[in-house]
Amino acid sequence: MTLDPVTLQVMANALRTVAEEMEAALVRSAFSPNIKERRDCSTAIFDGAGRMVVQSASIPVHLGAMPEAVAAVRARGAVAGEVWVVNDPYRGGTHLPDLTMIAPVALDGVVTAYSVTRAHHADIGGMAPGSMPAGSRELLQEGLVIPPVRLVSGGEPVRDVLDLLLANTRTPVEREGDVRAQLAAHRLAERRLGEVAERHGAERVRTAFDDLLDYAERRTRAAIAAMPDGRHTAEEALEGDGVEPGDLWIRVAVTIAGDDLTVDFTGTDPTGPGNCNCPPAVTRSAVYFVVRCLTDPDIPASAGTFAPVHVIAPEGTLVNATAPAAVAGGNVETSSRIVDAVFAAMGGAVPVPAQGQGTMNNLTIGGPGFTYYETLGGGQGASPGADGPSGVHVAMSNTLNTPVEALETAYPLRVEAYRLRRGSGGAGAHRGGDGVERRVRALVDVDASVIAERRRRAPAGRDGGGDGARGRTTLDGEELPSKWRGTVRAGQVLGIETPGGGGHGTPGA
Repeated sequence: MTLDPVTLQVMANALRTVAEEMEAALVRSAFSPNIKERRDCSTAIFDGAGRMVVQSASIPVHLGAMPEAVAAVRARGAVAGEVWVVNDPYRGGTHLPDLTMIAPVALDGVVTAYSVTRAHHADIGGMAPGSMPAGSRELLQEGLVIPPVRLVSGGEPVRDVLDLLLANTRTPVEREGDVRAQLAAHRLAERRLGEVAERHGAERVRTAFDDLLDYAERRTRAAIAAMPDGRHTAEEALEGDGVEPGDLWIRVAVTIAGDDLTVDFTGTDPTGPGNCNCPPAVTRSAVYFVVRCLTDPDIPASAGTFAPVHVIAPEGTLVNATAPAAVAGGNVETSSRIVDAVFAAMGGAVPVPAQGQGTMNNLTIGGPGFTYYETLGGGQGASPGADGPSGVHVAMSNTLNTPVEALETAYPLRVEAYRLRRGSGGAGAHRGGDGVERRVRALVDVDASVIAERRRRAPAGRDGGGDGARGRTTLDGEELPSKWRGTVRAGQVLGIETPGGGGHGTPGA
């Protein structure tokens, strides 16, 4: 049985609304500014076979990497009435601050769906406040490692597991609030999916899952088939990994053959000694983001969308690390380099924009009783038909900023400046967007860490457009490397100037 187009559209909107309402409930219930202000969280609904069906419009690096987490929980025999939690990058997670929760949902007594939430928690233990330490050399230095475990069983929280989690964070009250916000989103999903099944029938819901996946795959294959066949290569460099100061290279070959797309990272540098290594789920997520950008944006994002995409990531490289390699920066920075590399390769087949800032500018600050984490927006690259936007989170990040008022209310920090870096976008027929400047004064002694890119290499312009300005990190005006960790004394000012986007086309053309 298949659904007619009108019914399928009705079902698609109903299911997508469930995912979006989950995200709204999570954001409104969260304790930390990182989730309630920045919205560093994502939600999705998977079918009973573990395939993503619908998602909220949230964080690309979260969403594309969720299938591995669901597979890990399904392999453990999860049943209705349970909520599982995992953050282990080598068993379904991405990096340790991202806590993923998965709950089986039964309709008519059969597990028909899984609700999934993933949220970045501002501290999960480890060697530095914020659990994003520049210079970490192994996973255990980055925080508490959680394999797939039951957090709720028989509809009741497993208090021992929650207590263990909270005992390993510097901010247990905030962490419990954010954990309970995620659990609230799962309760809402179960209720809403039940209501959809009451209106349409559980069997029609299951049919809608299959039909939506088939529809997304057909449209994606059609979009790929419209691209010219061929093989295109590119490479991008990481500016060290916090331990190794030299460049670390990502190399990619994209092959378009009919309605299939293969992305091969053979030739990429081996796993590095620092934390800019990626588990394969993050690498696939970055590739999927590019595919979403270069195909029809109206195609619903789902497992069907990515069925025609094949990723080859050799084990033991930057893009397919193995335990116990550190990964905190891989999720945020290496994923951004992968995006730029795949875009550059795809530029041999289809029009692509100039490079955006290509970094999340990760900033963590912690002191007595608090941890603050933020990624900072920058300039987006110009496209063939428009200037790039300024001061936005681009590529694998899709968060908001932390408002100055919220930051200063929650933490012993003072924002000395927050403004656009006028003129930092590259020149061109269409200009690149401008980056931002954020300067934060510590009011107490704090431990700070910055994991960023584009401090040595500028975002490249395209088709005659100029490069965007490089980013800068400073402490009381003294320039720091792209990956840095140290103490900021009370009264000192930590400054971040984010890169501008590249321009597109020859200026004046």
